[in-house]
Amino acid sequence: MKKNVMYSLIGILFLSLSSFTFHKFYMGVFQVNYAAEKKMIQITSRIFVDDLNKGIEKKYNKKTFIGTDKETQTDVDLLKKYLSENFSIKINGQLRSIAFLSKELEADDVLVCYSRITAVEKFKTLEISNAVLTDWNAEQQNITHISAYGTKRSVLFTESSRKEVLKY
Repeated sequence: MKKNVMYSLIGILFLSLSSFTFHKFYMGVFQVNYAAEKKMIQITSRIFVDDLNKGIEKKYNKKTFIGTDKETQTDVDLLKKYLSENFSIKINGQLRSIAFLSKELEADDVLVCYSRITAVEKFKTLEISNAVLTDWNAEQQNITHISAYGTKRSVLFTESSRKEVLKY
C-alpha cells in the first residue's frame, strides 16, 4: 500500500512538472542598430521558424517550408512580403524602405533575418511598428532592442501594442 501511494505521488509530481515543459513560448527578438558612420540602420530578427511558417500560411493561405530542405524561392518571397507588411520603421515621420539582405537558420529552430535601411541621416524620431506573428497568435511577443546615439532602449510589442515612437 505504501508503495502504491509513493508511486502515485511520484507520478503526480512528474505529470505536474512535465506540464510546464509543454507550454510553448512565443517570442521574437529584434535588434535595431543605428550605425551613424555608415548612415544605416541595421536590423536583425530572430523568430521561431515553425511559428513563422504557420503565420505566413495563415495570412496567405499557402504552406511554406522556410528553413527546411523543401524551401523554395516562392517561400522566401512570401517571407520577405510578410516581414515588410508586419515590420516597418518611420524616420522623422517618413516610412522608409527596409531591404532584406539574407537569412540563416540558427539552432535548427530560429530563423535569423538580416535587413537594413540605407542613407539614414541624423534623426529626431524613430517610429517602429512590429506586428510579426501577433495576427496569428495573441500570445506572441516581440522584444525589440534599439541602439542609437549611444543609448539602448527595449520595447515589447504585443497584439495590443504594435507601435512605438522613440525620440532622440
